Amino acid sequence: MSTRSDQDGGYRRKMSADGPQPRQVADKTNRHSRKVHGFTRDSSCLRRTVSTTEEKVPTALPLLLDVVWGLERLPADEDSQEMLRGKLRNLQADSPEVNDLFTELSTHLISIDSEEKVIYVTFKTFEEIWKFTTYYSIGFLGHCMENLLWDQKFWLSSLEENIAIKVSVQEDTLHLIYKGILMQEGSLFARCSTNQMFDSSTSGGDLYLEKGDIAQFEPPFLGSGWTVLCLADGARGTAPRPGLELVVPFHQWFLKSCAESILIGDGKPSYDLPLQFASGTCLATAGYDAEGPDELNVAPGDRIIIVGILVSCCDWFTARKEATGEVGLVKTSLVKPSTDIHNLTDFFLDGEEVTFFNLQEDKVIEETNALLERKSQNDTGHSYKLDMISYRDADKIIPSSSLSKRHTQQTDLKTNIRRFLDPGRESLPPSIVTMNGTLDDADLAPEANKLSSPCFTVHPVVEGDNNTEIFILLFSFLEVQEYKIEFDPLYGLSSELLASSTFTGHSDEDELIAFLGVARETARKKRLLWSQTRLCFLLGKLCAGRSKFSQARVYFEEALSVPRECFADLRLLASIYSNLVAIYLLQKNTERLFAMTERLVALLFGTPDCLEYLVDNSALKYILKKAVLSHNTMAEARACHLLAKHHWTHAEGVRAVPYLERLLVLCTETQRTWGISTSHEYLALGRLYSELRLPHLSVSSARRASQHPSATLTSCLSSMALLLNNVNRLNGVTEQEVTIPPQAAPYLHQALSYKKVQGGGSDQQHVLSHQLTVSLCQLFCKHRMVGHAIGHMHTLINSDKQPQRLPISVPERNRTLIWLAWLHIDKKQPDVALDILDSVLASMPEHCTTLQEGVVLNMRGVAFRCMGNLRRAAESYEAAVDVCQEYEDISNWAVAQANLGLLCLKARAKDLAQRHLTEAVKLFSELDGEGHESNFITVLLELGQHYVKQHQLDFGKGCYEWALLLAINANLLDCQLTATRHLYHLFGCENPDQAQCIIYSQHQVQLLRQTGDRRQEGEALEAISQLYLNLGNERAYRAALDDTKTSLGIFIDLGWKEKEAYGWLQAGKIYHLVGQTELVDLYVQVAQDVALSTGETAFILKLLEAAGDIFFNSRQDRDKAITFYRDRALPIAVKSSNVHSKLRLCNKLTELMLSLKLYGEAVEFAQTSLDISKTLGESLNERVACHRLASLYHCLDQYELAEHYYLKTLTLCPTSLLFGEETLYYVRVYLTLGDIIFYDLKDPFDASGYYQLALAAAMDLGNKKSQLQLCTRLATIYHNFLIDRELSLFFYQKARVFAAELNVRRINISPDQLNSSTPQYETTK
Repeated sequence: MSTRSDQDGGYRRKMSADGPQPRQVADKTNRHSRKVHGFTRDSSCLRRTVSTTEEKVPTALPLLLDVVWGLERLPADEDSQEMLRGKLRNLQADSPEVNDLFTELSTHLISIDSEEKVIYVTFKTFEEIWKFTTYYSIGFLGHCMENLLWDQKFWLSSLEENIAIKVSVQEDTLHLIYKGILMQEGSLFARCSTNQMFDSSTSGGDLYLEKGDIAQFEPPFLGSGWTVLCLADGARGTAPRPGLELVVPFHQWFLKSCAESILIGDGKPSYDLPLQFASGTCLATAGYDAEGPDELNVAPGDRIIIVGILVSCCDWFTARKEATGEVGLVKTSLVKPSTDIHNLTDFFLDGEEVTFFNLQEDKVIEETNALLERKSQNDTGHSYKLDMISYRDADKIIPSSSLSKRHTQQTDLKTNIRRFLDPGRESLPPSIVTMNGTLDDADLAPEANKLSSPCFTVHPVVEGDNNTEIFILLFSFLEVQEYKIEFDPLYGLSSELLASSTFTGHSDEDELIAFLGVARETARKKRLLWSQTRLCFLLGKLCAGRSKFSQARVYFEEALSVPRECFADLRLLASIYSNLVAIYLLQKNTERLFAMTERLVALLFGTPDCLEYLVDNSALKYILKKAVLSHNTMAEARACHLLAKHHWTHAEGVRAVPYLERLLVLCTETQRTWGISTSHEYLALGRLYSELRLPHLSVSSARRASQHPSATLTSCLSSMALLLNNVNRLNGVTEQEVTIPPQAAPYLHQALSYKKVQGGGSDQQHVLSHQLTVSLCQLFCKHRMVGHAIGHMHTLINSDKQPQRLPISVPERNRTLIWLAWLHIDKKQPDVALDILDSVLASMPEHCTTLQEGVVLNMRGVAFRCMGNLRRAAESYEAAVDVCQEYEDISNWAVAQANLGLLCLKARAKDLAQRHLTEAVKLFSELDGEGHESNFITVLLELGQHYVKQHQLDFGKGCYEWALLLAINANLLDCQLTATRHLYHLFGCENPDQAQCIIYSQHQVQLLRQTGDRRQEGEALEAISQLYLNLGNERAYRAALDDTKTSLGIFIDLGWKEKEAYGWLQAGKIYHLVGQTELVDLYVQVAQDVALSTGETAFILKLLEAAGDIFFNSRQDRDKAITFYRDRALPIAVKSSNVHSKLRLCNKLTELMLSLKLYGEAVEFAQTSLDISKTLGESLNERVACHRLASLYHCLDQYELAEHYYLKTLTLCPTSLLFGEETLYYVRVYLTLGDIIFYDLKDPFDASGYYQLALAAAMDLGNKKSQLQLCTRLATIYHNFLIDRELSLFFYQKARVFAAELNVRRINISPDQLNSSTPQYETTK
């Protein structure tokens, strides 16, 4: 059997050697079959009967995500579910944050089905399944998904709604994967599902296992049967198809990690108490003579009081005889329950410390105040605000409420502000809190009382010297029957510290051992039994420290065998037991190991504080093994708690994690707490995760700790501190962020809900309420939820909750009110803000100007500007400038100058505005350090816009580029985006430069990629693609294709069907441009399919028409456009009664068929166009339709109809000709009519009339070439057909004049120069 040591079985994370799996696109046939059913959140679902026949092992586990709300976790509405689908579409499977999350969850991502809200994962080892099921059972998966999927604003908007993500798994699939992995590994632990016999290979008889017995099994190999190893006695057996039920993954891991000496042996308990975890009194069923001072003599019928806990699966328990009061160990098999025995609901002992560390509320509050103060970025109290309130909305101030109600509210607000600012009230100095370390430092376990260690002088041992006076002091200290706290150093210190601190005067340990050996012998002779016992213990520790384990065992065993009536010092007894257990384990003395471990277990369950004297964790693992094998859940929970606490106190956090996780799983599955503070356990687990650099799990632990019903204000604040310490790693931020993240909003909101915070009883609690409120309001303000921020701030300054002595400094109070005023300005309530600012200004000393006064004056200017009072705004800004000049405050001076410039822009004083803005830029450029870049960039952009509007494009470009460089240097993404967009607009509209436009568009895409805004990224890529297409060369087409495909992938991920369809279509268009015709039809077909999947008729029609336009606007494959126009788009337009689309399609079909010489088919669509145009009353379309009909009938040799529609076209033309093109149209139409009549209908007389009308129009236009053509025609007709020599000569002479001017050498008026007319469409192509 292969076993692993506890070190090998420790807490580990395994990553896939193949790296992160790319997202796979599930085909449609499989998607509909993914009906997720049978979901549960109980990890015990893995306890399933193992089929010994081969089953198909699934490769993926579906995780079903749902949005739920309320304490009952009911499904949320469809809008919330659709929001979740959108977030999943936006999730990139290969992104670092996704990989980090699933690595922490010990899974491997396969694919994401956003429509079904399912994530598919897989596992490679059973340890991964163990860790994953643990996180799932204790509720971490949902919180991890929330941290991954929720956007920042959602944390704030959902504070009152209690919305969460629920993750469910398919239990059957998980069980099959678990079983398949265990079968591959070749060895597994399982319980028998029935009573069954196995052919024994170690004894003559068969091996019998009862239902529920846990054993180790190995699957068949090369046709052999299943092999079983009985854990009770190590017997082996085989069976062809045993009935098995897998143990849960934690038990699998624990049993595999146990050393063989602990795992196998100790038999099976033969006693069966009805109570698993008992307290009270029991009765002795048989007599027993104690074999040592640690045991009790009992007689049948003796009443035995249980000291601590009696665990049914343990051989011994600590007890007290009711008759004599003696304390010792009693065998569990010798007692039976009495009437006053009962099952315990709490597994802690009286006086036992139940928590891993102590949280002192005052200290936690103090450190929270310091932490929030440090992370707060509210500089309103000392920095001027730049007036960037939207000018468009400034003249439309939103009213606070009705006038009467508004007046009442403002009156109450003024009263509260006066009380808040009352200068007569005492306050603390300006520094509200002091920072004395971090919460981690404050929350650590309280230091043990560091009593001065007893110190004894070691005298040289002289052979034959019987002087015992040198031991008097030592004996007087040791000869005490009961435990006293001074013994702690003797029991707890290591042998090295014991030799160096407790004993002095010796040169080496040999001399100390010799001295203690003589002391032991002296104590034995003098019958100083307790001195002898403790000296034996000390000698054993010293020998064990020198690896002399056999000698140490002798001393420890002697310490137990010293004749006494009873062993009163149970802590000493536990320490002796622990040392002997370690030695027996090392020496593989299995029989004594189990016997001694059972006694030690009895003390651990009966006496508090014995845990700290354990040498190692072997006894605790033994307890856990027995609890697992006997299915004693409460004993398992107690053992996990002891193991976690043991490793915690020994600073072995990594080894404590699995047991702490299992304890929380048991609490969750049984819905019991057994006296532990579950919130505290989650908090402890979160700290361990933080040490292991697992931020997602740490933050999830903090969230669970704060949400649990047992959470207190202290645990809530500690959870928030844990979040703040891990959120940077969670978001992938390398540098320490100063701001408070939105994820902290639920903690801030919850902390404010506690009554002690609302009441503000103590100074610290009032300061805490202030800091929590300000921090929460900063988050609201940052994410444009100003109304919520104002509501919380008004609650803060409510005078009814303020103590008589405000523990907040006056500057801090002023800063709070100044910020409240700014919030009202942001909310378009400048009148309310002005009242607040006036109150603050009135409370300041009259004859002493302060920097804060300048802040108020500047903000008053903003308020006045928003109210439209530009004069008073300018006065306030000037006063603010004076304060800055007095204190040489350059940064605020620059802001005030910029505000004056912006005010002048509002007043249309452009030159004055330019002067102030330029002065502001100069002041900003003189500043060193950080913190002013955002304002500087904003001013540069405003100045640049001013220059551009004044057509000073070079200056505008310089300001924009300066702003961009500053933003890049300060790493301000939002400012970079704004500056880049300004430059893009400049080179796209004001000063066109396609190359520069492309450069800044590409930079914009890179910035959007960093912000994670994939929607805007896709749209920006679309714009770049169009820019490349405009360049019109092969290389540009290829670049456009790459950007189009990238944007297409984004739109597919986002589920933006319309954009996706146009993306496919755009790619097909580009392939058509580059001549890859074999791909065009494929991309166009996919675009059509995507459009059809939307079910939106208008969009489908629009896309089909656009698909036809690709071929319509091309020189090749134009006939393909007919399919899209006539066969696909037109029927939809007819069915949906979209008259305008139908008209447009008919016009395009007519034009297309004319060019393809499909005249007969074109007539139908031209006639339809004419009818629709008449119905809509659109004269231009009607004229175009008539002209096309005339051209078609002309091509079809139907000359009378052609003449009719040409004449009708002319009747639809405007009577007043405004443009030369209109006159030219008359020339061409009359010329065409003349040709038709003359050449086709053979009527020279009527033809001459049309030619003369055309000539008149040509003369009006002054077109000599047309006049030459028409005069020649008329001369020909009059000379050859109408035989009018005078008119013939007249037109011939005019033609000669035009010919001379146009350098035409010869005029031919012979009758056979033309024999047919030319259709109008051919002459105008």
